[in-house]
Amino acid sequence: MLLAKFYPEDCSEELIQEITQHLFFLQVKQSILNMDIYCPAEAAVLLASYAVQAKFGDFDEATFDPGMLATEDLLPQRVIDQYQMTPEMWATRIKQWYSDHRGMARDEAEMEYLKIAQDLEMYGVNYFQIKNKRSTDLWLGVDALGLNIYEQENRLTPKVTFPWSEIKNVSFKDKKFTIKPVDKKAPNFVFVAPKLRINKLILELCEGNHELFMRRRKPAPMEIQQMKSQAREEKARKEMERARLAKEKQLREEAQREKEELERKMMDLQEQVRASQDALLRSEETADLLAEKARIAEEEALLLTQKAKEAEAEVQRIKMAAIKTEEEKMMMERRAQDAELVAARIMEDYERRAREADSLKDELVKAKVAEKGAKEKLQEIIGRRTPSYSPVNSPIIQNIQPYSGLNFDPLMSSPLDDLQLEDPDLGVITDTEVTCDLMATTDINTLSLEMEKEKMEYLEKSKTLQEQLKELKSEIEVLKVEEKQTHLDRLHEENVQRGDNKYQTLRKIKAGTTKARVQFFEEL
Repeated sequence: MLLAKFYPEDCSEELIQEITQHLFFLQVKQSILNMDIYCPAEAAVLLASYAVQAKFGDFDEATFDPGMLATEDLLPQRVIDQYQMTPEMWATRIKQWYSDHRGMARDEAEMEYLKIAQDLEMYGVNYFQIKNKRSTDLWLGVDALGLNIYEQENRLTPKVTFPWSEIKNVSFKDKKFTIKPVDKKAPNFVFVAPKLRINKLILELCEGNHELFMRRRKPAPMEIQQMKSQAREEKARKEMERARLAKEKQLREEAQREKEELERKMMDLQEQVRASQDALLRSEETADLLAEKARIAEEEALLLTQKAKEAEAEVQRIKMAAIKTEEEKMMMERRAQDAELVAARIMEDYERRAREADSLKDELVKAKVAEKGAKEKLQEIIGRRTPSYSPVNSPIIQNIQPYSGLNFDPLMSSPLDDLQLEDPDLGVITDTEVTCDLMATTDINTLSLEMEKEKMEYLEKSKTLQEQLKELKSEIEVLKVEEKQTHLDRLHEENVQRGDNKYQTLRKIKAGTTKARVQFFEEL
């Protein structure tokens, strides 16, 4: 298994090739999940969202499965145990950030992950138990910026730091390790390690980190410049390829939208034709019904006319018979009156029926006019030309040329065995002194200040991100289980309350002279 022995100061500048970046990303991610590097809950959720983007690509609401995140190893177990939240609740929080990373390629997501991880306090620090002259148990932290001294119960916030620019020579004899500062007025910085083999490992880490520290602050050699140039060209080529694929995807989506729009219009036209046909059918049925009613009204009118004539003839017969006797006359008069009343009613009914027949005739005429208009509208809709649809065929690259050669950076050249403490050659303690000169230039302090300034500018730019992290922290704060908070959690919370971060702490503790810091270390 290949692991990085020396961590970069700035991942975006020092991890040149994509394969190097990917392997280092996997190493740092595993260190955070294994809790070798302390990471607060809100930052762990953000890092998880970048890890998901790097693995699964862009978020798609249509195909996204919440259970997909719940089964992934994305958060340190310490974070999961400290909050009363189900895997689905964590997945929901991660999804909110994940959906914001749309359009970010795998290498970009991994680099964003590393940019956040490199600001964690324990990133890139190798810890060793040591004792000062007063035999106080302390931790020595060796990282890319220098040597840090930590209290036994606090590996998060260093008490003293010695940048590589202030160290001239490191050496050890037996279990005693001596660091000689550049400042001639400052005394040597001496500590004792529990085993000789630990001093050898400390010396190796000091040599490697100091060499890289100096190399970063000098013009890059031609080989590195060529690697960076090739990496930039490869990145530009991939960006062009991603832009082309994105353009093709956009064209496909536009074609699909046009197709759906045409289909919608076709459905609308079909619906209009169907509605017109229904209206025409209803008009025909109405016309038939009105014609039937008109025919019935005419027949009723003829029947009433016939009845009226019969009633009038009956009146005449009654009048002729009324002259027989006076009594019969009066009876006939009454009958005549009754018959006249009946005839009057019949005539009124006849006139009413006649008016209804006229009205039905008028409605029939109107129905026929409406039927004609419906037929004309149907012919107009059917005759209207429907726009044709031509699918857009965009070429899609099915195969991508395989990665031609894996050129590893110098950063990734040390196997895991280099970090093992079991060295058979060091089984016997010797009195030989091992020393290494760490030459410092006069420009190192200036360059270090410039790099620190650039780091502070980066932190200023990330204020928006910090605000989002604070918002997420406040959301999950109510679900925190105080009894499961670790000592590192409490120390981190104290730093947050003071407004301190990794770089502000380092700047504060190296503000004094080297002599004062050595004396402070001896008094711990």
